[in-house]
Amino acid sequence: MTQQRHDDDFSSTPAIAILMMPRDTNPAGTIFGGVILSHIDQAGAEAALLHGAKNVVTVAMKEVVFLKPVYVGDRVSFFVKVIRKGRTSITVKVKVEAARRYSRRKIALVTEAEITYVNVNSDREPIPFDQNDR
Repeated sequence: MTQQRHDDDFSSTPAIAILMMPRDTNPAGTIFGGVILSHIDQAGAEAALLHGAKNVVTVAMKEVVFLKPVYVGDRVSFFVKVIRKGRTSITVKVKVEAARRYSRRKIALVTEAEITYVNVNSDREPIPFDQNDR
């Protein structure tokens, strides 16, 4: 079944898109959840950087529920939207979709996650978004 995105709050272009390879599989033959989590974190950090952070550290990731498996050959896209921006922190929601290997038109919602990052200086101390050290 072909699905189309209905949530206009997410970016229309993925922050990152990855082709899943055999090295990322678990013994059951699907992609390790930890691989997906790593890419979620990278996509969210990219959104934070695009919104004025210089360097971020991940401080929290809310519950992640995997709704559908991801397979070798799937193209997995990570869509982002900023849901909160504070003085030193930013919270980003990441939506993960898999375009299936044998039919790129078949899109499966894999999961969503909410990640909070803190903007830090070179000493890893929190800094406001408008005071990034160079």
